[in-house]
Amino acid sequence: MREMKLLFAFSMYAAAGPAFCHAGHDADHLAWVWEPWVLLPLVLACGMYGLGWLRLRREGKAPRVLGVLRPLSFAGGIGALFLALVSPLDTLAERLFSAHMTQHLLLMLVAPPLLAWSRPVFVGLWAFPLQQRRRIGRAWNGTHVLHATYAFLMRPLVAWLLASVALWFWHVPGPYEWALADEHIHALEHLCFFLTSLAFWTLTMRPRGYGVALVMVATFALHNGLLGALLTFAAQPFYHAHHPYAFGLSPLEDQQLAGLIMWVPASVVHLVALALLFAAWLAAAGTQDRTAGARLASPGVKNLGGGYDVT
Repeated sequence: MREMKLLFAFSMYAAAGPAFCHAGHDADHLAWVWEPWVLLPLVLACGMYGLGWLRLRREGKAPRVLGVLRPLSFAGGIGALFLALVSPLDTLAERLFSAHMTQHLLLMLVAPPLLAWSRPVFVGLWAFPLQQRRRIGRAWNGTHVLHATYAFLMRPLVAWLLASVALWFWHVPGPYEWALADEHIHALEHLCFFLTSLAFWTLTMRPRGYGVALVMVATFALHNGLLGALLTFAAQPFYHAHHPYAFGLSPLEDQQLAGLIMWVPASVVHLVALALLFAAWLAAAGTQDRTAGARLASPGVKNLGGGYDVT
């Protein structure tokens, strides 16, 4: 009976997700959350990306640099943030742990990879004229502390560790309930999830090495699944800040549904990412082999006892 109830609740989430998400609001009314501190960055990001895309399109570079899918990916990432932070899912997350988990997955596994693949920094820079882009580049290269800090934070191991610490720390009962009780801490929690995940997915979308990217995704998927399994198979609820028996779910059933949401959809995202990375790795290896073969077959290459010398 409990399994049927969880399956029904999970199906309702899949069907009604866009209709449903934060501290400081009346959780009895599932209302849209029009917070300026959320809306302004979203509007600014859309404006910068749109202006950059228009300039690239006018100069005939958009099809080659972005194609059709990258702008759509950006729109999907912004839409995921809008759903997580502005839609009624935000107020529902105060009552249900499972809704809160859905919000977390949107901030960690949906919006970041979509935005990372859309090349937002590159396109946003093209919102400015050429001279201003050059000034921004010189200013960035001239700020050695910021440049060095960014380079350190974007090391694969550092980005992986930060994303992993954020995942586990904010799901420990103490910090989780602290965030739910304080709107500012709640905003910090969401910012941690989003920024660490954005760094993680940026490195895996444009990997310095496909092997490293595969290890990053595979190992993160393992402990993300472990957390989901702990929540699903727990014999008692770990969290007590949510409304008991909201929408007919007991606290334990709500936690088990949250564990399933973290476990199943997240695993699908990670498996797809692993498959795409492996395919890209094979394609890159094939391209390198063809390039090497063409170079060896070109004029001016002499075989010297099993080795090759370019004259």
